[in-house]
Amino acid sequence: MEPSSLIVVGVDGSEHSLAAVRWAAAEAQVRGARLRLVTAWKVSTLMYAAEAFPPPYTVDLEAEMRRKAEDMLEQACEAVAADLAGVEVERMVRNGPAANVLCEASAVADMLVVGSRGHGGFSGLLLGSVSHQCAQQAPCPVLIVRGPAA
Repeated sequence: MEPSSLIVVGVDGSEHSLAAVRWAAAEAQVRGARLRLVTAWKVSTLMYAAEAFPPPYTVDLEAEMRRKAEDMLEQACEAVAADLAGVEVERMVRNGPAANVLCEASAVADMLVVGSRGHGGFSGLLLGSVSHQCAQQAPCPVLIVRGPAA
């Protein structure tokens, strides 16, 4: 028996990423594919540059950041639960820059799906930095889903 195909989806909790999950879930149903929902987290170095007395970088801080990322992924899954019904879903939370994590997670995927914009940057841009990097670096085809109209 051949292994089922795999669609990787980047999830950051934004409306654009939820639109990407919905699209990927529909595609997974058509293909009989598995979904891998991927969230990346990272302690921002800007946090340390902005404060005169930044919090210490500890294992506790890393654990808190990971827990927040896991909670966000859980909330995102709940928001699109109806779309995920009947699809085999794997959740992945990794530490690192989002584009790098997504490209690594899609190394054996048939497709990487990302939202066109996330939470950061400038809202007027048509394409976010993560989706742009993924389109250039991913080892598989990349589909960029536009979120709801502003």
